[in-house]
Amino acid sequence: MTIEEELWKRAKIDWNKILKYGFKKENSLYKYSKNIMDDTFRIDIEISKEGIVKGKIIDLSFGEEYTNFLVEGNMGSFANQVKEEYENVLKDIRNNCSMRKDFIYEQSNRIAKEIKEKYGDDPQFEWEKFPGYATFRNKDSKKWYGIIMNIDKNKLEKKSNGEVEIIDIKLEPNEIEELLNLDGFYSAYHMNKKNWITIILNDTISDEKILKLIEKSYSYTEIKKNKAKNEWIIPANPKYFDIEKALEQNHTIMWKQSTEMKINDIVYIYVGNPYSSMMYKCRVIEVNIPFEDKKEKIKMKKVMKMELTKKYEKGKLTRNKLKEFGIKAIRGPRYMPLALSEYINRTEK
Repeated sequence: MTIEEELWKRAKIDWNKILKYGFKKENSLYKYSKNIMDDTFRIDIEISKEGIVKGKIIDLSFGEEYTNFLVEGNMGSFANQVKEEYENVLKDIRNNCSMRKDFIYEQSNRIAKEIKEKYGDDPQFEWEKFPGYATFRNKDSKKWYGIIMNIDKNKLEKKSNGEVEIIDIKLEPNEIEELLNLDGFYSAYHMNKKNWITIILNDTISDEKILKLIEKSYSYTEIKKNKAKNEWIIPANPKYFDIEKALEQNHTIMWKQSTEMKINDIVYIYVGNPYSSMMYKCRVIEVNIPFEDKKEKIKMKKVMKMELTKKYEKGKLTRNKLKEFGIKAIRGPRYMPLALSEYINRTEK
């Protein structure tokens, strides 16, 4: 990693401040120069429209680029002084012309933003020795459901190297086993490998998929006393499956099984756009049914069978109503909040 990359890896250019600082725009580049060490050297900095910072030092006595300060290993005191002056100029530009990024990778920052919006949890940088490590804790139980770290990739793959960012999350052992066969997933770094998994945050895996897995990890940290016993909420996307038609034709339905669901559990089905409402209440009547559909390429090892027990009006349990009970999104199976369960039971009477 270059000096520029190291100093700017957690910073994002504030374009409104670059010109005020003294940069001049030339075509698609922003350029800045400054003499140092009594006009012995000139520092030339350029920033691309993508925010990539590059720089060089010109020896004004010879009109040539000075590179001694880039030599690895032992350097003389003069070269060290030049390097220090160069870094100070870069740091001053960074401090005055950028916004702080919590993480190096754009995907890491997007995931952290989604976590904040959904759960209200900011990343917690808890270790001075590892300033890039950040935990995500359930504010009620104080338990971790994720940790982002910057590590050398050789800790994941022996023949690889270079700094990468990862997130560790907690999942069911059988799901971990399945995911480890896919690109972008690794045995948990620095955590219990049976219950945790590592995901690289370089866009190998989509944000949507990662967020669905984080939702599962978060569920392990929820305080169960605030959850209705043996009651769940699952999402259904009418773009991919016409559940309304399916339940009209037959009051039983097969569904992908969460490992925690059991016979007689109650499952509420939330139907997405254009309805955006909780529309069905079902009871699990059979579990652990083997499933394989090579024709449709559906990846499910087992399903459960549910029977319809109640259908709700489309405008009754809307997304806005669910928000009143703390449900901001339903991307996968989740516990039913006790308060919402009690509200539904009261209105059914």
